[in-house]
Amino acid sequence: MAMLKMDQSSVIDFLGLPGSFGRTVDYVKKIETHISIVFLAGDRVFKLKRAVKYPYLDFSTLEQRRQFCQAEVAINRRTAPSIYKGVVPVTYCEADGFTIGGQGDVVEWLVEMARFDEETLFDRLGAADKLPRQLLGNLAAIIASFHMSAEVCPQADFRKELEKTITGNAASFAEFGNGIFDLNSIETLGVAQRAALQGETGERIDSRRKAGLVRRCHGDLHLGNVCLIDGAPVLFDAIEFNDTFSQIDVVYDLAFLLMDLDFIGRRRLANIVLNRYLDITDDTEGLAFLPLYLSLRAAIRAHVGATAACKHSDALEQDRLACDARRYLELAQDYLKPGRPMLVAVGGLSGSGKSRMGRELASFIGAAPGARIARSDVLRKRLAGIDPLSRLSADGYSPDMTRRTYEAVYDETRRALAQGHSVVADAVFAKPEERRAIADIAREMNVPFNSLWLEAPEAVMEARVTLRKNNPSDADATVVRLQQSYDLGNIDWTRIDSSGPKPITLEKGLKTLGLSVVTDRVKGA
Repeated sequence: MAMLKMDQSSVIDFLGLPGSFGRTVDYVKKIETHISIVFLAGDRVFKLKRAVKYPYLDFSTLEQRRQFCQAEVAINRRTAPSIYKGVVPVTYCEADGFTIGGQGDVVEWLVEMARFDEETLFDRLGAADKLPRQLLGNLAAIIASFHMSAEVCPQADFRKELEKTITGNAASFAEFGNGIFDLNSIETLGVAQRAALQGETGERIDSRRKAGLVRRCHGDLHLGNVCLIDGAPVLFDAIEFNDTFSQIDVVYDLAFLLMDLDFIGRRRLANIVLNRYLDITDDTEGLAFLPLYLSLRAAIRAHVGATAACKHSDALEQDRLACDARRYLELAQDYLKPGRPMLVAVGGLSGSGKSRMGRELASFIGAAPGARIARSDVLRKRLAGIDPLSRLSADGYSPDMTRRTYEAVYDETRRALAQGHSVVADAVFAKPEERRAIADIAREMNVPFNSLWLEAPEAVMEARVTLRKNNPSDADATVVRLQQSYDLGNIDWTRIDSSGPKPITLEKGLKTLGLSVVTDRVKGA
């Protein structure tokens, strides 16, 4: 028995047999990583932790594996209770041999999970271009809710851990990066990341910890750890084996997902996630740290990819992994060069397409993953204390409420610009004084200013508002007709006819910002 407890190979062989899981299982799929082996058997999944010890985890004893299996279940039930069923033993006795949850001595521990459709993993959906905007907005709302309810970790020295991360990245690059990366680029990146962590930024990171924004997060929040269950996004496989990986700034947790979306060419979706998250959490100050957090996430992916490339036996796979690693390194460098922030104001009557224009322009403007959108429809609902998709009563559109809403737009714009992040201000801006006020903010904050006024025939706008679904705006055809009587005054913003196809309207907006094709991005003036 002593040998069986020390050597997992017999247990692994047992778990690879369909008969180990009952008569209804005729095939077992095995997925291996350097720290675990996952067995997919019928409608169940069993995860075995390898008896390994690394600088960042220790699964070397049976008791430790039991404790970490229990921790994994407890931590992941926060977001995926329907997946994580519990912890079960593998037992052994002379009469029955190995069994799952049977009689005899416990020789191994497993995490038991419910199986889900692997085709709903978000990395697969992203590769197949099957991640609609609404779904990503729902995911952002789930993450925001999770972060706001997560355990606060005031004892965690997150700033110190970031310093260790930079040092650890450098060591990994030195060991596995030769022949894959330009060594000067690696050194330059490390210097830039350390510089970004020093001074006021480092002090503000400490302040976020004191403010309760360092929490027990997911820790590994990338697309491959999100799936769909009953049509809703579910976060799973959160880190349980090392508190320093999970007791982190909430925005650092989110940054992994944003970087992952950006890497696969979905910056528009990353921008949607970011804005929906901020609409709920009101953590606008977190924007100041995104360049560093995104850079660190990409750098980690870069050296992990380089390590995998060095250890892979297939030459073609080596080349693919090395190529991806270099792309991650380029992203890590680019994230630390966000450029000068800018302010873009988008106005127009209800149904003119201003909010769509603002949403679609945002990912092309400023630091990754694009501009913060200060949308009056969303901020009005926040002031009223309701969900953005809930409908307001008439009181929500009183003159006083409208005044407060515009003040909220101006305030959010200032807050985001103060973090060095670009802003798209989206509101009707029907009154000349409202248009002057948003332009004054650009002068006050010393940032470039662009302004667009969208317009379309009344019939087109009425049709648009009538067909809206899942939209923060409550405007209907009656509102559109009422707005035709507005005295708009002199409109000196760039006027855009939005009555044509959506791509053409977007192209007009991009050209106003100095862009001629939708693949370009602008970081400043």
